Amino acid sequence: MTKSISIIGAGIAGLATGCYAQMNGYETQIFEMHDQPGGVCTAWKRNDYTIDGCLHWLVGSNPKSNFYPLWEELGAVKNRQFVNFEEFRRVEDKDGKAFIIYGDLDRLEKHMLELAPEDKAIIRSFIGGARNLTKFNLPVEKAPELYNVSDVMKMGINMIPALSTYLRWKKVSTAELAGWFKNPFLSRAFYDAFGGEMDDFSAFVMMMSLAWQHRKEAGYPIGGSLPFAQAIEKRYLQLGGRIYYKSPVKKILVDNNQATGIQLANGTEHHCDIVISAADGHATIFNMLDGKYVNDKIKNYYDKLPLFPPLVYVGLGFNRDFSGSPHHVSYLLDKPVSIGNRLHKSVDFTIYNFDPTLAKKGKTVVVAMLNSDYDYWKNLKQENPKCYDEQKAQIADLLVAELDKHFPGAARQVEMRDVGTPLTWERYSGNWRGSYEGWLVTIKTFLMRMGKELPGLGNFYMAGQWVEPGGGVPAAAMSARNVTQIICKRDKNKFTTSKAII
Repeated sequence: MTKSISIIGAGIAGLATGCYAQMNGYETQIFEMHDQPGGVCTAWKRNDYTIDGCLHWLVGSNPKSNFYPLWEELGAVKNRQFVNFEEFRRVEDKDGKAFIIYGDLDRLEKHMLELAPEDKAIIRSFIGGARNLTKFNLPVEKAPELYNVSDVMKMGINMIPALSTYLRWKKVSTAELAGWFKNPFLSRAFYDAFGGEMDDFSAFVMMMSLAWQHRKEAGYPIGGSLPFAQAIEKRYLQLGGRIYYKSPVKKILVDNNQATGIQLANGTEHHCDIVISAADGHATIFNMLDGKYVNDKIKNYYDKLPLFPPLVYVGLGFNRDFSGSPHHVSYLLDKPVSIGNRLHKSVDFTIYNFDPTLAKKGKTVVVAMLNSDYDYWKNLKQENPKCYDEQKAQIADLLVAELDKHFPGAARQVEMRDVGTPLTWERYSGNWRGSYEGWLVTIKTFLMRMGKELPGLGNFYMAGQWVEPGGGVPAAAMSARNVTQIICKRDKNKFTTSKAII
């Protein structure tokens, strides 16, 4: 008899879970609170401009990558064009002096040595560590929860190229590493480029990102986030799945400590054999399940673990093509500026002059992402809505003025302004405290694994960034694949996959 699965959320994790479950003979349906797929992996239109909300680069974009077959299984990469940037990003001071993070490690090393010859030893150690990681491939074939002794041994062998880098850098944060540089400009620019205010961000994880860039397997998909999500939605529907949009889930139904279905906000119930939540972790555990299936370990996750800071997300549309401009640049400021209740020592822009699908010819979308404070914006919205709107407008003005310093005349060419706060992210995606990527990857959490089940509750699983510290689109897809493997193992079914043909 075919088992039925109800999946909460049509983000990347929910869609991918549906795809893999359908591939393995389960009958699935997805319930999504919005009217389109993707969750955080989304975009939105403002006048003639499309503001992308997620993908800056995608691990597994190169067919040689061991992650690429997963995207093939999900129908996400076929006929999709990727851009591999020569510059990952750059940081500039007021005089135009730049620290350029090249995608090629040899070029990056040469550039850093030219900037700061006095830091030769640490630069070579840093680049050498990243080079070691270019020989390391993340294991993707089997869920770690199902590893046997042989799998652990294979994993150990696979880790050998990365072992020296791991041992050297596992407890080093990007902030600490930045402080090791003697050259004041490189120290400040490096701190801004890799972590910024996220002082505990893992240097090892950052080096892994550089290794992916070097191997050209972390490109940007032309078209951005929403078409990427829609491709996985198409794959899911072709596999026979069903999606119910505008169908927010209120409760997970439980009988005798077994999940039996879901209840929608409108009161309708849908019963099934298995429930998988690919929605927000906090909402799932403490709202949909009333906090009944937790232990001290899970409580500590939500009480103590740091989150990726929520964002003030600003989209600007310019009647200008910005040709020849760097695509991702952070400008160091002489004096910190107050944005909300936080001081910012730099402002960071992504200039989408590399994606012609987001604006008409001769026009460009520019996005600024600013780390922010959830409680500040929540209190302001509740206590003084007018001031809330005024501050959003002031932030847009500030960013336009900064761009005008570097691109004279830009202020007169603005045709669109759009400002979202952490409350926007919370409202749209349901993400707890507006955190767009869940748990922050720190020197303490970057190897942490979280259970995909809850204590005392049967026939229930979780997928997505809230069970994969570090979050991101690849982690969401991987968690979906892994949870399906776990279910197949429990049901004594062989886990199988197929590649999308269309």
